[in-house]
Amino acid sequence: MTEISARNRPSAKGASPLAVRVLELVASGQASSRAELAALLGAAPSTISVAVGQLVERGLIAEEGTQSSTGGRPRKVLRLGGTDEFAVAADLGGRHARIGVVLPGGRLGEVSTVPFVIADGPEEALPRLAEALEALAEERGRDRLRAVGLSLPGPVDIESGAVVLPSRMPGWNRFPVAAWLEDRFGVPSAVDNDANCMAMGEHTVRPAEHRQSIMVKMGSAIGAGVIVDGRLYRGATGAAGDITHIRIDGAADIPCSCGKTGCLETVASGAALVRILRERGADVGSIEDVVRLAVDADPEATGAVRRAGEHLGQVLAANVNFFNPDAVYLGGILSTLEPFVAAVRSQLYESCHPLVTEHLTIERARLGADAGVVGAGQFALQQGMAHAVRDFGGTGSGAARPGRPPRTR
Repeated sequence: MTEISARNRPSAKGASPLAVRVLELVASGQASSRAELAALLGAAPSTISVAVGQLVERGLIAEEGTQSSTGGRPRKVLRLGGTDEFAVAADLGGRHARIGVVLPGGRLGEVSTVPFVIADGPEEALPRLAEALEALAEERGRDRLRAVGLSLPGPVDIESGAVVLPSRMPGWNRFPVAAWLEDRFGVPSAVDNDANCMAMGEHTVRPAEHRQSIMVKMGSAIGAGVIVDGRLYRGATGAAGDITHIRIDGAADIPCSCGKTGCLETVASGAALVRILRERGADVGSIEDVVRLAVDADPEATGAVRRAGEHLGQVLAANVNFFNPDAVYLGGILSTLEPFVAAVRSQLYESCHPLVTEHLTIERARLGADAGVVGAGQFALQQGMAHAVRDFGGTGSGAARPGRPPRTR
């Protein structure tokens, strides 16, 4: 699980940084025993035991049963103390939202797709979305709702919980989404960029040894989320992974939504494919139309999709050579097209150093369309835990459920 942000870290009187990190690793499913925690954190078993003991005492972690080991005493299995607690989360698109219940460790339940028109703006669109999420919470048990998360298709300022200068979200700029959610639901909230949420979600279901990865979302636009040492890497200003506006030769001087020209987005995104095929006389009005034609083996669509994959692979190759990740995961609607995926893979093998690609995994996201929901829910549960660990310095022995009471309507 990614790092708890500075504004949500407990004070010096509260939990130790090690205890916070232990909680994150158990919650994300990366560790389920003290031995695994010691290996991941490079700490002595006795030190890990102290941190685990703090969390067990306060009900944030529980130990139960045993799991097989390679020798010695059986290991007790660690899990979150409140396994019946959950988050509700949504992954927003232009015309729909994927919503679901996310449980500790990234398990997903009650997932569905609901209408959502992002162009309506937050004041009109968010209340309708909230009603759908509230229905999920009521069905599962509202008293066990710990947090709410949102995956947004635009740049997000994590500290303020707001979208910043989005190119395809009219009316959303600087709107306090996180604060609105907390006021509506009465629990902690988390909002993040869709590619970051997908990276986090996919990371929860991948092998523990894959601790360096790049998740690329290919939809109407292009985005990437970067996992470093098992944690989401945001960069100095939160813009890490923004590959969509890298200039490439194949884009020439085509205008981009960012106001510049020649960006990757102008030749490799879903919006670019719609434009390209319409210019060639194809009857397409959306990225779904492009996918439909490519699935039907339409020559123009298949060729355009393949060239888009080559352009993306060209940009990714530079990043893969520099970063040397364990894996590149491909998500978004374009990742469902084999010509696109094959073109990306081919370009990476052609352009990257053999040492970089020797053990590199390049494949579609296992979670598919659910990766963003799982990631948003994981970030939300993280915020819930951040509030819980702030109570470490208090006198109560349990993990209090913080947050404002729900707003009455």
